[in-house]
Amino acid sequence: MSDNKASREKPCHHCKSRPASAPPDMSTIHYEKFWLYRHCSSVQQRDRQAQKAGQLFSGLLAMNVVFLGSAFISSVIFNHVAITLADVWILFSILKVLCLCWIIYYLLGTSRQPHAVLYRDSHAGPIWIRGSVLLFGSFSILLNVFQIGYSAILIQCKSRVEIVFPSIAILFICIQAFFLWHHAKDCIQVQHNFTRCGLMLTIATNLLLWLLAVTNDTIHMEIESQLRAVEQRFAGKAPFSHPYLCNETTSCTCPNTTICKVFQKGYILLYPFNTEYCLVCCSVLYVMWKNVGRRINHHHVPHIKPKFKLQGVVFGPLLGAAAVIIGICVFMMYQIQATGSAANHQVFVMYYSYYIVLLPLMSVGAVIGTIIHALEKRELDTLKNPTRSLDVILLMGAALGQIGMSYFSIVALVATDPTDLLNSLILSYSVLLIFQNITQNVFIIDGLHRQPFVAATEARHTGHAGQHAVASELPGEEETTTSSKQEHTQVSPDKEEEIKEEQNHEAYDQRRVSMLELGQEIRKASLSYIHSYSHLSWKRRALREISFFLVLCNIILWVMPTFGAHPVFENGLEKSFYGYSTWFAIVNFGLPLGVFYRMHSVGGLLEVYITA
Repeated sequence: MSDNKASREKPCHHCKSRPASAPPDMSTIHYEKFWLYRHCSSVQQRDRQAQKAGQLFSGLLAMNVVFLGSAFISSVIFNHVAITLADVWILFSILKVLCLCWIIYYLLGTSRQPHAVLYRDSHAGPIWIRGSVLLFGSFSILLNVFQIGYSAILIQCKSRVEIVFPSIAILFICIQAFFLWHHAKDCIQVQHNFTRCGLMLTIATNLLLWLLAVTNDTIHMEIESQLRAVEQRFAGKAPFSHPYLCNETTSCTCPNTTICKVFQKGYILLYPFNTEYCLVCCSVLYVMWKNVGRRINHHHVPHIKPKFKLQGVVFGPLLGAAAVIIGICVFMMYQIQATGSAANHQVFVMYYSYYIVLLPLMSVGAVIGTIIHALEKRELDTLKNPTRSLDVILLMGAALGQIGMSYFSIVALVATDPTDLLNSLILSYSVLLIFQNITQNVFIIDGLHRQPFVAATEARHTGHAGQHAVASELPGEEETTTSSKQEHTQVSPDKEEEIKEEQNHEAYDQRRVSMLELGQEIRKASLSYIHSYSHLSWKRRALREISFFLVLCNIILWVMPTFGAHPVFENGLEKSFYGYSTWFAIVNFGLPLGVFYRMHSVGGLLEVYITA
């Protein structure tokens, strides 16, 4: 009894190391309480009602914070005299400080309480999500460093808030990334309501930062478009004024120095990563919010967790690599020609032609994969999974950005001149993009709801077969190596020349042995790979090929708009139909969602590949 009592009093870090299959003692469960439901008949019913009430009140907190921040941002856009961008930065800095206080309290207080983390969600915070947080967080930190350097050079015409705000942002990104990396899987069992409110406050802050980043991103595109229009018309006009730039003067220009140009170009290049970082953090924090107070049934935890292995795929990587290489070439040619004083008409034809060839291939692959899902006999995974539910919502929601922009383009092009070469290409691109988004979503969502294959016995069979194959292919190599060593060690060193010659022979033999061992390992890996590829069923093989091909295609379709390829705004067709401001608002809403959709699709397709 004393041992059991002592084990129940161990701190939280011992609870974290507990395997997921081991159910905790009932005495360690902290049922939720709420003042509205003090007189429930059972503890379980009171716990459920308290959980719903905690989610409701924390959601109301986030809603009020988002509305307040949105009102500030809208005031800057429409009435920049009363409220300036510096006021928005001060508000967001206060929110960041509050979030940092809660995160530090969670790290040092809440998570260290006894029995605080009895369960950990194995589906939450996969490695690719946490890796994205670190990657985009690193780029966001570098972005803020460039902003600090750029503002420091122009300190005579810049506010000091423009240096303080990115400094707080660097601290916020570092601590938040550390928090998400180590605690994304937590199912916290203590201080439920306070934890929910802290998570919702952090989610609201990241959403507002994303909204501010999206509206700030319009500055670069708007200024570049206006400057290009001025250069094409060859007419001097009044400088373009923007609400965010109302305090800037004509003297506040980047001096002709290398360091200033580096800060300016680096800031523009890294800006899209900040929007992606905010969206990824929101998705991880939302799953943590759903897991507060969650008690996972140990019978539902999978015993075998599939891992990523590059086996059983040949044609998918080859076709995907070809799509990536061609896409990089098209992107570089587009960037070189479209960023000039006058964009060439042919560069848009080349850009849209690449999409028109690639999108049907992706759609056909997704349709074939969906048909294979319908033919296979895998059971559906019907267990409650907040991570999977969020993945489905994000896929469907983020796809609305590209689908909405495509429908606006279709209406504009059909109403003007659809017979023109460029117009017909854009029209075909818009229709194919809608179809590709729908088919890919169906394929990913259907794959996420399938139970993974249990491949432990197949892996063991593959390993033994590969070893036997290598042994049969390489008879007597070890004997040859040892006999060659013995032959050279029997020479007696009578003279210095013979000693040097013997040493040379020994060095040669060592190199020969290492080359033989390297060849043996390569042959062993090749035979094991070929055997595993032939051992897979045709359905699993096709699913892996399709998933890997779509992963590489979505990566290149994420890279191109992320690093500055925006033909939907730069071709000028839809802009002349809807007007500058209207089309600019449409692109500014749909483009960041489209970039996020491609990145999130990569994660979903990797899950489908692993489970296949």
